[in-house]
Amino acid sequence: MAAGSLDLPVVDLASPDLQSAAEAVRKACVDSGFFYVTNHGIQDELLAAVFAESKKFFELPLEEKMLLHRNSAHRGYTAPYDEKLDASSKFRGDLKESFYIGTVRDVDMQNDPNQWPPEERFPSWKDTMKLFHATALAASKRIISLIALSLDLDPEFFSNIGALDCPSAALRLLHYPGEVNESDNGNYGASAHSDYGMITLLVTDGTPGLQICREKDKEDWKDVHHIGGALIVNIGDLLERWTNCIFRSTLHRVVSVGKERYSAAYFLDPNPDLVVQCLESCCCEAYPPRFAPIKAGDYLKERLSATYK
Repeated sequence: MAAGSLDLPVVDLASPDLQSAAEAVRKACVDSGFFYVTNHGIQDELLAAVFAESKKFFELPLEEKMLLHRNSAHRGYTAPYDEKLDASSKFRGDLKESFYIGTVRDVDMQNDPNQWPPEERFPSWKDTMKLFHATALAASKRIISLIALSLDLDPEFFSNIGALDCPSAALRLLHYPGEVNESDNGNYGASAHSDYGMITLLVTDGTPGLQICREKDKEDWKDVHHIGGALIVNIGDLLERWTNCIFRSTLHRVVSVGKERYSAAYFLDPNPDLVVQCLESCCCEAYPPRFAPIKAGDYLKERLSATYK
């Protein structure tokens, strides 16, 4: 399972040279769909708190975690083998376990679909996750502005069309096992997939395992290395559809490395009612739109329903 390594651009979100930053983002999105960002505004102390809360939860006995099993809104705990990201995998499911937390809107607490660990045992959980959501959203908006610029659009283009009005956003805490049963030899922590939505922000504990494959029809996997203080960013399928495949929603996976691995992924997807259709600048008579317009929410439901058994 040896793989080569990949040098991805590092984009400084605090750079005053927005044009150069946008050009780096465009090159990354065309070439691999992955890049790093620094000066993203998410403090090290907050990331440490997120990982501490995550580790504390995943160390609970399975029967306790299952009390918060994923609901119909895809919030809560997903056990090992419950998710199969690559439908062609011969295994019954991926090795990882995870916990989904959606946006917490204080004005709508009565209808909050999130599930929360017991407050007496996890007194800091909700505040920690709410703060991460808020700071990750702010960082995401800065990245999306650069993506708009990289497409020669107004930096507020995606905001102006309503993509960021009540967007769908989810924080996913992830735990990959260290030891793997013999029956799982060849299985993956997360099997090969592309992300479904707009952009994903990923922070890891530094343990390797993430790989990407730039060509979907070739088995040419490259390691994505950890850079301290940087977030890994990748674009999802809806942004690929917007750009008529000029930008790549790249296949990626997590391989087992014989060591426990923790990560946290923040998925930012457009307002569910927004119709995603090819940008005018990304199509022409010789290069017509490849995809029919679709509501963002409908596309995400379709992909999620295929992922869980």
